[in-house]
Amino acid sequence: MTKAELINEMTIATGYDKTTISIVVEAFMNSVKKNMVKGENVYLRGFGSFVAKTRKAKIARNIGKNTSVKVPEHRIASFKPAAEFAAEMR
Repeated sequence: MTKAELINEMTIATGYDKTTISIVVEAFMNSVKKNMVKGENVYLRGFGSFVAKTRKAKIARNIGKNTSVKVPEHRIASFKPAAEFAAEMR
């Protein structure tokens, strides 16, 4: 599902116009991104958690050039679905 499809589905479900729904979706995504960049996790009870995880520094291999590359410690965004959500996926 694309963002446009999500906005269309939410427009039908709520009866609000696409412009309003688009603003709400953009505000939600910006809020999640802003908080995760600050290192804060976002918990949506019954849906899931957006968690910032830290990956340790490591030595990786570039198989094509047969060289080693140092990968520094970095953070990545991760989503963990809530138990109810995960159960529905089964």
